[in-house]
Amino acid sequence: MSGKFANQVAVVTGASTGIGFAIAQGLIAEGAKRVYITGRSAATLEAAVAKLGDRAVAVISDVARQADLDKLKAIIEARNDQLNSVFANAGICEKNPLGETTEAAYFNMFDINVKGVFFTVQTLMPLLKNGASIVLTASICSSNGMEGLSLYNASKAAVRSFARTWANELKGRKIRANVLSPGFTRTPLMDNGLKMSESDIVALRQHVEQITPLGYMAQPEEIASSALFLASADAKYVNGVELMVDGGLSQI
Repeated sequence: MSGKFANQVAVVTGASTGIGFAIAQGLIAEGAKRVYITGRSAATLEAAVAKLGDRAVAVISDVARQADLDKLKAIIEARNDQLNSVFANAGICEKNPLGETTEAAYFNMFDINVKGVFFTVQTLMPLLKNGASIVLTASICSSNGMEGLSLYNASKAAVRSFARTWANELKGRKIRANVLSPGFTRTPLMDNGLKMSESDIVALRQHVEQITPLGYMAQPEEIASSALFLASADAKYVNGVELMVDGGLSQI
Protein backbone atom coordinates (compact mmCIF):
# COMPACT_ATOMS: atom_id res chain seq x y z
CA MET A 1 0.00 0.00 0.00
CA SER A 2 1.09 3.54 -0.70
CA GLY A 3 -0.09 6.93 0.49
CA LYS A 4 0.49 9.33 3.36
CA PHE A 5 -0.82 6.82 5.90
CA ALA A 6 0.60 3.67 4.30
CA ASN A 7 0.55 0.70 6.71
CA GLN A 8 -0.57 2.90 9.60
CA VAL A 9 -3.23 2.14 12.21
CA ALA A 10 -5.72 4.72 13.43
CA VAL A 11 -8.78 5.13 15.63
CA VAL A 12 -11.58 7.51 14.70
CA THR A 13 -14.36 7.94 17.24
CA GLY A 14 -17.80 9.04 16.11
CA ALA A 15 -17.10 7.78 12.61
CA SER A 16 -20.43 6.30 11.54
CA THR A 17 -21.30 9.41 9.52
CA GLY A 18 -20.23 12.97 8.87
CA ILE A 19 -16.73 14.26 9.54
CA GLY A 20 -15.59 11.11 11.34
CA PHE A 21 -16.64 8.89 8.45
CA ALA A 22 -14.89 11.20 5.99
CA ILE A 23 -11.69 11.03 8.08
CA ALA A 24 -11.81 7.22 8.06
CA GLN A 25 -12.44 7.26 4.32
CA GLY A 26 -9.44 9.52 3.77
CA LEU A 27 -7.15 7.37 5.92
CA ILE A 28 -8.05 4.26 3.94
CA ALA A 29 -7.66 6.07 0.62
CA GLU A 30 -4.16 7.09 1.73
CA GLY A 31 -3.08 3.53 2.51
CA ALA A 32 -3.92 2.96 6.18
CA LYS A 33 -3.58 -0.70 7.15
CA ARG A 34 -6.44 -0.61 9.64
CA VAL A 35 -8.88 2.03 10.86
CA TYR A 36 -10.97 1.38 13.96
CA ILE A 37 -14.21 3.35 13.80
CA THR A 38 -16.61 3.78 16.69
CA GLY A 39 -20.21 4.82 17.12
CA ARG A 40 -23.26 4.03 19.21
CA SER A 41 -25.51 2.61 16.49
CA ALA A 42 -24.73 -0.90 15.24
CA ALA A 43 -26.75 -0.40 12.06
CA THR A 44 -25.05 2.87 11.14
CA LEU A 45 -21.61 1.44 11.87
CA GLU A 46 -22.37 -1.61 9.75
CA ALA A 47 -23.37 0.64 6.86
CA ALA A 48 -20.17 2.66 7.27
CA VAL A 49 -17.95 -0.42 7.16
CA ALA A 50 -19.78 -1.66 4.07
CA LYS A 51 -18.66 1.55 2.34
CA LEU A 52 -15.15 1.65 3.81
CA GLY A 53 -14.15 -1.94 3.13
CA ASP A 54 -12.27 -4.61 5.03
CA ARG A 55 -9.56 -2.30 6.40
CA ALA A 56 -12.19 -0.69 8.63
CA VAL A 57 -13.06 -2.31 11.97
CA ALA A 58 -16.34 -1.25 13.59
CA VAL A 59 -16.55 -1.08 17.38
CA ILE A 60 -19.85 -0.18 19.04
CA SER A 61 -18.73 2.27 21.68
CA ASP A 62 -20.04 5.20 23.69
CA VAL A 63 -17.11 7.48 24.55
CA ALA A 64 -18.88 8.53 27.75
CA ARG A 65 -18.61 4.96 29.09
CA GLN A 66 -15.22 3.81 30.36
CA ALA A 67 -16.23 0.16 29.91
CA ASP A 68 -16.77 0.79 26.19
CA LEU A 69 -13.39 2.50 25.86
CA ASP A 70 -11.75 -0.43 27.64
CA LYS A 71 -13.45 -2.77 25.17
CA LEU A 72 -12.09 -0.72 22.26
CA LYS A 73 -8.59 -0.93 23.70
CA ALA A 74 -8.90 -4.70 24.17
CA ILE A 75 -10.03 -5.19 20.56
CA ILE A 76 -7.02 -3.25 19.30
CA GLU A 77 -4.66 -5.16 21.58
CA ALA A 78 -6.10 -8.49 20.40
CA ARG A 79 -4.85 -7.65 16.90
CA ASN A 80 -1.44 -6.61 18.27
CA ASP A 81 -1.90 -3.18 16.75
CA GLN A 82 -0.13 -0.03 17.84
CA LEU A 83 -1.62 3.32 16.93
CA ASN A 84 -0.14 5.99 14.70
CA SER A 85 -3.04 8.35 15.22
CA VAL A 86 -6.16 8.89 17.30
CA PHE A 87 -8.94 11.15 16.09
CA ALA A 88 -11.12 11.98 19.11
CA ASN A 89 -14.03 13.14 17.00
CA ALA A 90 -17.17 11.89 18.76
CA GLY A 91 -19.39 14.64 20.11
CA ILE A 92 -22.88 16.09 20.26
CA CYS A 93 -24.34 19.50 19.52
CA GLU A 94 -27.57 20.62 21.16
CA LYS A 95 -29.20 23.93 21.94
CA ASN A 96 -29.28 24.57 25.69
CA PRO A 97 -30.47 28.14 26.31
CA LEU A 98 -29.72 29.68 29.68
CA GLY A 99 -32.85 29.44 31.80
CA GLU A 100 -34.17 26.37 29.96
CA THR A 101 -31.41 23.80 30.46
CA THR A 102 -31.74 20.76 32.70
CA GLU A 103 -29.00 19.27 34.83
CA ALA A 104 -29.29 16.08 32.78
CA ALA A 105 -28.61 18.01 29.56
CA TYR A 106 -25.57 19.63 31.18
CA PHE A 107 -24.03 16.33 32.21
CA ASN A 108 -24.84 14.68 28.88
CA MET A 109 -23.01 17.42 26.97
CA PHE A 110 -19.91 17.33 29.14
CA ASP A 111 -19.88 13.54 29.53
CA ILE A 112 -19.63 13.10 25.76
CA ASN A 113 -17.79 16.19 24.56
CA VAL A 114 -15.27 16.61 27.38
CA LYS A 115 -15.05 13.46 29.48
CA GLY A 116 -15.35 11.35 26.33
CA VAL A 117 -12.41 13.07 24.64
CA PHE A 118 -10.22 12.96 27.74
CA PHE A 119 -10.79 9.29 28.52
CA THR A 120 -10.59 8.21 24.88
CA VAL A 121 -7.05 9.57 24.73
CA GLN A 122 -6.10 8.40 28.21
CA THR A 123 -7.36 4.86 27.56
CA LEU A 124 -5.56 4.54 24.24
CA MET A 125 -2.32 6.21 25.41
CA PRO A 126 -0.48 2.92 26.06
CA LEU A 127 -1.16 1.86 22.46
CA LEU A 128 0.14 5.06 20.87
CA LYS A 129 3.51 4.80 19.20
CA ASN A 130 6.14 7.37 20.05
CA GLY A 131 5.78 10.15 17.50
CA ALA A 132 2.06 9.47 17.06
CA SER A 133 -0.58 12.11 16.44
CA ILE A 134 -3.71 13.06 18.36
CA VAL A 135 -6.35 15.14 16.58
CA LEU A 136 -9.23 16.48 18.65
CA THR A 137 -12.40 17.76 17.00
CA ALA A 138 -13.62 21.00 18.56
CA SER A 139 -15.51 23.80 16.79
CA ILE A 140 -15.23 27.47 15.93
CA CYS A 141 -17.77 27.76 18.75
CA SER A 142 -14.88 27.18 21.17
CA SER A 143 -14.08 30.87 20.87
CA ASN A 144 -17.38 32.57 20.10
CA GLY A 145 -20.59 33.33 21.96
CA MET A 146 -23.27 31.91 19.70
CA GLU A 147 -26.50 32.18 21.65
CA GLY A 148 -28.27 29.10 22.92
CA LEU A 149 -25.08 27.05 22.77
CA SER A 150 -23.35 27.93 26.03
CA LEU A 151 -22.79 24.30 27.04
CA TYR A 152 -21.60 23.25 23.58
CA ASN A 153 -19.32 26.28 23.29
CA ALA A 154 -17.79 25.64 26.71
CA SER A 155 -17.30 21.94 26.02
CA LYS A 156 -15.39 22.69 22.83
CA ALA A 157 -13.27 25.32 24.60
CA ALA A 158 -12.25 22.56 27.03
CA VAL A 159 -11.24 20.34 24.12
CA ARG A 160 -9.12 23.12 22.70
CA SER A 161 -7.43 23.46 26.12
CA PHE A 162 -6.61 19.74 26.23
CA ALA A 163 -4.40 20.04 23.15
CA ARG A 164 -2.31 22.81 24.67
CA THR A 165 -1.62 20.78 27.78
CA TRP A 166 -1.06 17.48 26.01
CA ALA A 167 1.36 19.01 23.50
CA ASN A 168 3.51 19.83 26.52
CA GLU A 169 2.71 16.77 28.62
CA LEU A 170 3.50 14.27 25.84
CA LYS A 171 6.67 15.95 24.59
CA GLY A 172 8.82 13.15 26.02
CA ARG A 173 7.23 10.73 23.56
CA LYS A 174 7.17 13.22 20.65
CA ILE A 175 3.39 12.78 20.41
CA ARG A 176 1.66 15.73 18.78
CA ALA A 177 -1.78 16.95 19.88
CA ASN A 178 -3.74 19.36 17.71
CA VAL A 179 -7.30 20.63 17.41
CA LEU A 180 -9.53 20.72 14.36
CA SER A 181 -12.22 23.38 14.70
CA PRO A 182 -14.77 23.16 11.89
CA GLY A 183 -17.24 25.82 10.98
CA PHE A 184 -20.73 25.06 9.71
CA THR A 185 -20.65 21.66 8.03
CA ARG A 186 -23.40 19.66 6.34
CA THR A 187 -23.59 16.64 8.63
CA PRO A 188 -26.36 14.66 10.36
CA LEU A 189 -25.12 16.17 13.64
CA MET A 190 -25.80 19.67 12.36
CA ASP A 191 -29.31 18.81 11.20
CA ASN A 192 -30.39 16.44 13.96
CA GLY A 193 -28.50 17.81 16.95
CA LEU A 194 -30.07 21.24 16.70
CA LYS A 195 -33.51 19.64 16.20
CA MET A 196 -34.50 22.04 13.45
CA SER A 197 -37.33 21.77 10.96
CA GLU A 198 -36.48 21.37 7.29
CA SER A 199 -37.37 25.00 6.64
CA ASP A 200 -35.11 26.13 9.50
CA ILE A 201 -32.25 24.02 8.12
CA VAL A 202 -32.64 25.65 4.72
CA ALA A 203 -32.73 29.09 6.35
CA LEU A 204 -29.57 28.31 8.34
CA ARG A 205 -27.71 27.19 5.22
CA GLN A 206 -28.71 30.36 3.42
CA HIS A 207 -27.56 32.44 6.40
CA VAL A 208 -24.21 30.62 6.50
CA GLU A 209 -23.72 31.23 2.80
CA GLN A 210 -24.27 34.95 3.38
CA ILE A 211 -21.92 35.36 6.36
CA THR A 212 -19.08 33.03 5.32
CA PRO A 213 -16.39 34.64 3.13
CA LEU A 214 -16.22 31.55 0.89
CA GLY A 215 -19.99 31.65 0.53
CA TYR A 216 -21.07 28.09 1.35
CA MET A 217 -21.41 25.46 4.08
CA ALA A 218 -18.60 22.88 4.12
CA GLN A 219 -18.94 19.25 3.15
CA PRO A 220 -17.48 16.68 5.61
CA GLU A 221 -14.69 15.79 3.19
CA GLU A 222 -13.44 19.38 3.21
CA ILE A 223 -13.10 19.26 6.99
CA ALA A 224 -11.61 15.76 7.00
CA SER A 225 -8.78 16.76 4.67
CA SER A 226 -7.56 19.24 7.28
CA ALA A 227 -7.78 16.60 10.02
CA LEU A 228 -5.69 14.29 7.86
CA PHE A 229 -3.13 17.04 7.33
CA LEU A 230 -2.75 17.49 11.09
CA ALA A 231 -2.17 13.76 11.56
CA SER A 232 0.24 13.39 8.64
CA ALA A 233 3.99 13.81 8.32
CA ASP A 234 3.26 17.03 6.42
CA ALA A 235 2.41 18.55 9.82
CA LYS A 236 5.29 16.99 11.77
CA TYR A 237 6.25 20.37 13.30
CA VAL A 238 2.66 21.40 14.04
CA ASN A 239 1.80 20.86 17.69
CA GLY A 240 -0.74 22.29 20.12
CA VAL A 241 -2.51 24.40 17.51
CA GLU A 242 -6.18 24.98 16.73
CA LEU A 243 -6.84 24.86 13.00
CA MET A 244 -10.00 26.77 12.09
CA VAL A 245 -11.62 25.24 9.00
CA ASP A 246 -14.58 27.50 8.42
CA GLY A 247 -14.28 29.30 5.11
CA GLY A 248 -12.91 32.35 6.91
CA LEU A 249 -15.94 32.90 9.15
CA SER A 250 -14.02 33.13 12.43
CA GLN A 251 -11.61 35.69 11.00
CA ILE A 252 -14.08 38.45 10.20
